[in-house]
Amino acid sequence: MTEKPRFSVVIPCLNEERYLADALLSLRKQDFDGLCEVIVVDNNCTDETAAIALELGARVVAEPVAGVCNARQRGTEAARGEIVVSADADTVYDRDWLNRIDAHFRADAGVVAVVGPCAYADGPRWGRQYGRTLFAAVQGVYRLTGRAVYASATNIAFRRDAWTGYDTSLTQGGDELDQLRRLRKRGRVVYDHANPTYTSGRRLSRGLAYNLFVTLPVHYLLTYAVNRAAGRRVLGSAPAFREVAP
Repeated sequence: MTEKPRFSVVIPCLNEERYLADALLSLRKQDFDGLCEVIVVDNNCTDETAAIALELGARVVAEPVAGVCNARQRGTEAARGEIVVSADADTVYDRDWLNRIDAHFRADAGVVAVVGPCAYADGPRWGRQYGRTLFAAVQGVYRLTGRAVYASATNIAFRRDAWTGYDTSLTQGGDELDQLRRLRKRGRVVYDHANPTYTSGRRLSRGLAYNLFVTLPVHYLLTYAVNRAAGRRVLGSAPAFREVAP
């Protein structure tokens, strides 16, 4: 690809052979007419993730240091596009996803980022309802204040020249909060509630109580707060946070 792409979609991966093909195929089916590259970051995969990515036309770059933010950092550094899109391997995307994102950037040069929600594509009913409730609240805050207070890490697009890096002390979880905080300092962030992504419900496999009282407060919010305050990795992420249900 000699011409500079409009979009670079970055997908961090750790053993994602079960999900990655669906994600990449949904990106190949985008109605977007411009150039788009897809970068898969191999974060020490031991399965066929890299081979699947290459077979489906993605660029593969390696990041040997474990952690989702290290992987996103490496992928964004390798990106050639004007706009970088944070995505995930266990997520699929509507055909007009990139077109909607692009329209926001073209409508206002002051927009530095376009973000949106995700919906659980499967999993228990309580999990799907939780996702709907969470992002309905985010939309409500955005309508009242114009401030994007949260977005899915599967659905964050930003101008490459507005990016200031990832906090690599956040080994897993909190990267979307950190990016929103950084991007809001650079300009306007648009939250598009009508442009969701659809992600796997595998994170919900341990049940409602575990997710409400362990995953969310301890492995997510506490880890994010402590590591950010310390400026380095103090607490590690939970091994189960991205665990695939049997």
